[in-house]
Amino acid sequence: MSGEYKVAWLCEALLVSRSGYYDWQRRRRAPGPRQRENTRLRQRIREEFARSRETYGSPRLARALGCPGRRNRIARLMRPERIFARQRSKYRGATTDSRHGDPIAPNRLQGLAARRPDQVWVTDATCVLTGQGWLHVVAILDLHTRRVIGWAMHESLDARLCLAALQMALTQRRPAAGLIVHSDRGAQFASAAYRQALGAHGLLASMSRKGNCYDNAFIESFWSSLKYEVVYQRRSPPAPRPAWRSSTTSRRSTTAPDCTPVLATSAPSPLNPT
Repeated sequence: MSGEYKVAWLCEALLVSRSGYYDWQRRRRAPGPRQRENTRLRQRIREEFARSRETYGSPRLARALGCPGRRNRIARLMRPERIFARQRSKYRGATTDSRHGDPIAPNRLQGLAARRPDQVWVTDATCVLTGQGWLHVVAILDLHTRRVIGWAMHESLDARLCLAALQMALTQRRPAAGLIVHSDRGAQFASAAYRQALGAHGLLASMSRKGNCYDNAFIESFWSSLKYEVVYQRRSPPAPRPAWRSSTTSRRSTTAPDCTPVLATSAPSPLNPT
């Protein structure tokens, strides 16, 4: 428009000064060090955002870029690029049924800090919607290393599924007696078969307080990361229903069982990252 109207008139209409307009033109022709650094930073932000499957916000992008102290600057650069860590909320199926007459173990985690591996394991069940229906997943997490050491999946949630995950963890880690296995008050974890398996290996059962999800927040946080960063980012096509099984391979070579079409990904397995 400067070719059709006087710059002074345009600046007056837009409520900007002429000196500011000419300064803006000069910066566009010869960007300063700050602008050049912002250009490089925007490129790195786009790369890291794509690498995170479009799940990272400014705090985690700042850590991934090695500049956690510049979170506000990264957030400011993300806005013009329309980079947002959009996460869809999903229906959450109920996996805990505490209305049973089986014994309830005491909460052994209160005031306890895990200082070594195989001191405390936490376990929980969740469900994932796939192209062929709901798939139930049970995982066991080492509280010290925060690694998933056992898991199993099936279309039905029962004690067999929990026992399969426990057997996988026992085969991989072979813990000493006295290990604490913490869970919620679900009927699967309170069943006679599960309690007998714990007792046979000298493991101590521990359960959360009634209606208190914070007692098992460690693995609840893992479920959230797994679903938002992996599962919800892809759509699972209809396929034959998975067979009930769990893997018992070594810690480093373990891959997801064959019954995990929804969790298949080219990245390292979210249940057992390398």
